Amino acid sequence: MNPSDRGERRTTSRRRPAVTGGIRFFTRFMGRAFSAERDRWVLWLPVFLAAGIGIYFLLPVEPPLWLGPAALALAGVAGWLARRRPVLILVILALLAAAAGFSIVQWRAAVLHAPALTSRTGPATVSGRLVAVQSLPKGSRIIVERLRISRVAAERTPEKVRIRLSGRQPALSPGDWISVRAILSPPPPPAAPGAFDFQRQSYFRQLGGVGFSLGPAEVTAKARAEGLAAFPLAVARARQRIGERIRAALPGPPGALAAALMTGERGAIPPAIMTAIRDSGLAHLLAISGLHIGLVAGILFMGLRGGLALAGPVALRYPIKKWAALAAIAGAAAYALIAGATVPTQRAFLMIGLVLVAVLLDRRGLSMRMVAWAAVIVLAVSPESLLGPSFQMSFAAVAVLIAAYEALRERRLRRGGVLWPGSWHGRLLLYLGGVGLTTLIAGSATAPFAIYHFNRFADYALFANLLAVPMTALWIMPWAVIAFLLMPMGLEAWALAPMGWGVEGVTWVAETVAAWPGAVTLLPAMPVWGLIMVALGGCWLCLWRRRWRLWGLPVLAVGLASLAVVRGPDILVGGKGRLMAVRTESGSLMFSSARAALFNRRIWLRRAGQVEPAGFWPKAADGAGAKDLLNCDGLGCIYRTGGRTVSLVRREEALAEDCWMADVVVSVVPVRGACPSAAVLIDRFDLWRQGGHALWIGPQGRIRVESVNQSRGDRPWVIRPER
Repeated sequence: MNPSDRGERRTTSRRRPAVTGGIRFFTRFMGRAFSAERDRWVLWLPVFLAAGIGIYFLLPVEPPLWLGPAALALAGVAGWLARRRPVLILVILALLAAAAGFSIVQWRAAVLHAPALTSRTGPATVSGRLVAVQSLPKGSRIIVERLRISRVAAERTPEKVRIRLSGRQPALSPGDWISVRAILSPPPPPAAPGAFDFQRQSYFRQLGGVGFSLGPAEVTAKARAEGLAAFPLAVARARQRIGERIRAALPGPPGALAAALMTGERGAIPPAIMTAIRDSGLAHLLAISGLHIGLVAGILFMGLRGGLALAGPVALRYPIKKWAALAAIAGAAAYALIAGATVPTQRAFLMIGLVLVAVLLDRRGLSMRMVAWAAVIVLAVSPESLLGPSFQMSFAAVAVLIAAYEALRERRLRRGGVLWPGSWHGRLLLYLGGVGLTTLIAGSATAPFAIYHFNRFADYALFANLLAVPMTALWIMPWAVIAFLLMPMGLEAWALAPMGWGVEGVTWVAETVAAWPGAVTLLPAMPVWGLIMVALGGCWLCLWRRRWRLWGLPVLAVGLASLAVVRGPDILVGGKGRLMAVRTESGSLMFSSARAALFNRRIWLRRAGQVEPAGFWPKAADGAGAKDLLNCDGLGCIYRTGGRTVSLVRREEALAEDCWMADVVVSVVPVRGACPSAAVLIDRFDLWRQGGHALWIGPQGRIRVESVNQSRGDRPWVIRPER
């Protein structure tokens, strides 16, 4: 044997024990860490449930219906076989939760399947029953079910459509049967690959069309009770009437904002005020969530318990604390229903309800466990809510707040200190400090999700919340509860007037802060993988208690760093070919039109982290430094970047020359022949079939193309055009 071979073998044999010992040490460490956190295992149930739901939505094709139940059954059998191996059983339980989430969302998608319009229809007569009536700054918007649409066959008629009404309209109420002339269209697809998918949201709401009316609607029959549908329609009517009475007592923007705080209906808020509220970081005040539900329940609980305590015989003989808890549960439930029972409202009510149930049972509620069980219930009832900003931001804020205050409480207890000043000004400073700390923690927790969904960050949110949150908690919401109690007697105006003063104060704060220079930082769209890393890192950081929780920080940092590596497309083309955009050397977008497809333009600018366009064609080509990048004439434009020549064709006459000299041809008219020199060819038929397109051209001239329908895959909510 060669001596060198013997030496290499001895070196390898010395390495093996070291590697094996390292693996054993890591395994033992993980085993001890997991065992020490046994009481926190259950908190990961909603995480794995959400993982299964997320896997379903990431698939490029619709899976067969047997896949979810089969995975669930397989995981159950594996769990039974491994019941004597604790470590293995934990892994199998995690897989079981993921399979359960996959099965739940797959079943819900199958149950909610309904027809949707595939092309523009109308003018047509639309008749059906009103489900909801939403007030807007100009006109209103209705949702109609049990439809009959002229020009549409019964088997292809959607379950529901949404119609915008304008002009003078009769008094409409949920449950009324109406008839209206309207023009309907399919729910619009995403404005760009990766943008918000309204078609997917509409699918899970069984909304198969949107449109606008031509003239006034006609009420053919008034609302009447009909079985199980009577209750939700009655709630919708009560919500509408409450909003009308609020706006009658408080005309103008204060009434619209008061109605939003009491009923969750934000459609009537003027756009300028809504923009100021978002830019100042106060949008969470209009989302009926933990602050509002907690205040309503707390006011009812403390008020009733304090009132009953004044009656000595009653307080001594009866459990007034439990009576107050029951009243608070009923009041919070009624408020949640009137507010529309959105995802933040559901989460807040479930948590508050569990706390009050613990009072009834003489037990103590566990905060983080309440968040976990609330998430499980919400995901089981509406798994599609996982993809929405309401679910993500609501649960992220609450989980991080609870984890942070748990850590602060444990640290204070270890030091043996109690932080509760005796003077009133000390308590005031403590309260303001708590509001500031809560705003800072919650804002940091929700910032990645706000950037992903809205591409904006409110820089002065801390200052705005220091003023607006105490005003809302100590003045506005108590008067809102009093207004609710006075409504049966018709005396709500007495409480709404002082409530309006507080609303005007919050509006002033929002408008003042939003007007400061640099109030909003716009950021480009975060990639999906970055958001997933942020969520996983945040869960690891919040759900564990021991020091190994800090392992979540590097994962969180990688997710946030995705903002630095993301690169927007060099060329964007709308699905109808009416709007195109190219990226300049400075990274800004220039657009082909100043008037066409304004909605798409706003979405593209927002996702690029840009406020205004860099210019428009062909004027932009005449500007300084632009003519070398983009040259336009009446037939189209030539765009050069990354060593590639791109032809952006508007007229068919340009194809005869451009098809022989361009590396990429994007044509808004059909290309009926071949383009010999084009490595990539996109024409009107490709836009019609695949929707909007995005193109990236790398430094070495590498071309990457994504389309809207290609990125979404073959899923039931993707509406394909008809021939």
